[in-house]
Order: sequence, then C-alpha cells, then structure tokens
Amino acid sequence: MSLLSIDVGTTGCKVIAFNEEGKILAHAYGEYPLIHTQPGWSELDSQLVWQKVSDGIRSVANQTQKDPIEAISVASQGEAVTPISKTGQILDHAITSFDSRTTGISDQIERQISKLEIMQITGVPLSDITTVAKLIWLQRERPGVYKQTRKFLGFEDFIYHQLGISPVAVDYSLAARTMAFDILNKRWSERMAEVANIDLDLFAQPVPSGTVIGQISSTVAQDLGLSKSVVSVTGGHDQPCGALGAGIIDHGHAMDATGTVECIAPAFTEPVLNQAMVDGNFCCYPHTVKGLFVTLGFVSSGGVTLRWFRDNFAQTEVAQAEANGQDVYDLLLDSMPEEPSPVMLLPHFTGSGTPTLDLNAKGAILGLTLSTTKSDLIKAVLEGISFEIKHNLNLLASAGVEINEIRAIGGGAKSEKWLQLKADIFGKNVVALDVSEGVCMGAAILAGTAIGKYNSVREAAQTLIHPKKVYLPDPQQHQRYLERMETYTRIYDAIKPVTP
Repeated sequence: MSLLSIDVGTTGCKVIAFNEEGKILAHAYGEYPLIHTQPGWSELDSQLVWQKVSDGIRSVANQTQKDPIEAISVASQGEAVTPISKTGQILDHAITSFDSRTTGISDQIERQISKLEIMQITGVPLSDITTVAKLIWLQRERPGVYKQTRKFLGFEDFIYHQLGISPVAVDYSLAARTMAFDILNKRWSERMAEVANIDLDLFAQPVPSGTVIGQISSTVAQDLGLSKSVVSVTGGHDQPCGALGAGIIDHGHAMDATGTVECIAPAFTEPVLNQAMVDGNFCCYPHTVKGLFVTLGFVSSGGVTLRWFRDNFAQTEVAQAEANGQDVYDLLLDSMPEEPSPVMLLPHFTGSGTPTLDLNAKGAILGLTLSTTKSDLIKAVLEGISFEIKHNLNLLASAGVEINEIRAIGGGAKSEKWLQLKADIFGKNVVALDVSEGVCMGAAILAGTAIGKYNSVREAAQTLIHPKKVYLPDPQQHQRYLERMETYTRIYDAIKPVTP
C-alpha cells in the first residue's frame, strides 16, 4: 500500500509515494516554464502542467507496483485558476499569483467594500494577486473566455478534474486563497460575488481537507498505470499542507519553509481578523488540520535569491562542487563569517511579499566597500531573507498571533548554519525536522487518514514527524541582530522613492 502526494508549484511539480510509515517509496519531478507574454505578466500552460503531473504519476506508479497506490491527494499553489469549458476543455493559461496585469483592480474593489470587511469575511487581505482580481480582469479583457467557462479551477481541483473526479471539489484552504470564500461559514461568499459580479457556480464545491471526493476514472487510471479503485482525497494550499507536514498541529507553532519563496505559517485556534492583520497584508484562513487557522508571512524572493547569487557570482564554487561531488550551497555557506555581515541586502528581487505586497519593489545591497568579500555578500543574502521573516514575526505578534516554536522545512532546512542564523535573528527555537518533503508529507497524511490508515491527522503527524535537532538562539548574537533589525526595517521606505 502507498499514498500518492502531488505538489503543484509555480515552476515544477513533485509526485511522491509514501508508505504507511512515512517512508518515501518513489519520487518524480517535472518542470514547466513560466510564460511571460508581456512585461510583468506571468502565466502557466495548464495542459503542460497536467502533462508533467501525469508523467510523474506514471513514473511513480511504475516504481510502486509492489506497494500499489490506494489514495491520491494534491497540494498546490494558490490564486491561479484555469478556465474549463462545459466540455472539460482548457480555455486559456492560468494567471499566476504575482502577475501584475491586475494592478489597480483592488482599488476598484475597495470602492465597494472596505478592506476590514473583506478580511472579516474571507480572511484574505485585499490585493491585486487574488483570484477575484484575476476574474475581474478576464471579464474585462477576455470576455469570450469568461463566457465560455464552466469552472475556474485552482491547481488542486484542476488535477482532480483531470483525474476524472466529478463533481470536482476544492478544500477550504485553497478555496480561501480566491478571496471569494467565507472562512467562518465555510461556503462561497455571496457578498464577494456581488462585489466582483461573479457567479459562485463557477467555483468547485468546497469541502474540508482530507475528504474523499471519489474514485479516479477507469480511463485515466489505465492511462496512468493505476488501479481503478484509487480514490482522490482533498489536500490543500501548499503552505498549510507543508505546515501539517512539519507537524504544525498545535496553537503557537509555526512552519518556516524555504523554497523559491520563504514563508512562515503559524497555526492558531481562534481566527484573527483585525485591522492589524489588514495593515500587514496577513491572511487568516482554514488550516488543513480541523479546528485550526493559519496565516502567512513571506518574502517572494527567498531561496531564489541565493540561487541568483550562485548563478551570477559563484562559478568557481560551482566548478569545485562538481569536481568534488559536493553541494555548491554547502561550499558557499561554509565560507560565511561568524559575525553579522557588514553589508545589508534587501531581498525584493521579485517584489516584496508581506507586509507591503509591493509587486514593483526592487532588491538592494547597501554598505559596499572595496573590502567587501563574496562571503560577506553570501551572509547578507541569508540575513536579508531572515530579517524579512523576523519583521513579519514582529508584526504578527503585534496583531495577536502567538508564535512560540518554529519548525523548518525546505531546502534551507538542510543547512545548520542557516538554521542557527534564523534562531539568532528570530530569537526563538528553530527545530530541524527529519522530513525532506513537508508539503507532500502533509498531503499524504490527509490521504492516509481519509482511507483509515491513521486514526486521526494528529496521530499521524505525531507518529511520522520527528524533530532532528533544536537550534537555540545565542543571546549575544540575538541582541546584535536586534540592533541590525532597527536599520534593516528602514531600508525599504528609504530607497523606495529613488528605486528605478
């Protein structure tokens, strides 16, 4: 027996099979390019995404014939939707989260409803990246596509649609990313439908994470090498799925995920829907764990900033790593000085993330001198990303979100130096986990619980997810970084007026 998890990201998808003990049995990965037809526009070819996902499923199914797949669950990016016709055809590309064509639409929305009221209904701060903004743009700019559309599907429900599930469903956490979902009453919002002039029947049926929504079609099963008895189980938005995969099942615990985006996801029992959350552009929406809510604080350019440095300034280290069979990031991080970097880096290479959600923000490096070294810059990259998250932690605490412990997943969680740096900057314990694929693990827990392999999501998380090491903040270093934070938090406002 195995559980199949699919993680549909912005530039690639993972397909992973786990056994009941949480061990990875098979793994496949497929990449797909972002499409930029105009400056600032960012789309995905949903047919290509499905092709890569289906290729991954075939590969994993072939590798797990001795442990046949029983259930499939999907985690995915938020906001982006694919228009599907009445005959089930894909009508257009999916507009991704940080596509700028919708700039200004939030101003139109705010003339009809306040930001606080939107937060109190949907748990999502008003912004131009939401699905609602994308649908308003489609109504105006591509009315032909909009009129032909029977369903607008996020990538979670899109995959279920492609698997032949009908009627198609979406879990509460991904539904909430649209800014059209009533998070307290767990249904699509009539008020938001009125504001955006959209028909709520255009969305999939919302159900809790971990709900069995049907068996995949026999035709699809045969094509993918799966049994006809395989069932689909709702997963969730990738960040709360990752939080579950990191064992975030209690109030006050938070996941810190380092991927392309660096994101922190705290969990809490009571929804926090106040003006401070609005001002910080913080969401509050259902966790994939029943009875909990999550919020997100993020910097759009997380690990991708370190990759930018590698690709442009670390050719020597790349060659050395290839020659010696090493990880180039290990080489780069091992060279970092113990002391805080004398330079500061603002990691707004693809916009700012929370709290400003400034799609036009630019990165910056300050404090350069002729004595600045490559190692200084490497550490400045990691510090800049961590300062951004610390800033978000401070604002969330002011809004009333309690955060006691941070659990790290993603590529950055493999580096002891980065984890210690985070502990020193955050001033909180940072826990490294014995989990290499947190998002897919979370989806697997939901799938396994739904078909009775585990008694509960909580029991599964406690059984399968184990702390590997706890990094404690060094009081002296933490104090130094608190002083550095005072300077860092002034950089964005100081340079914005003169940013090209």
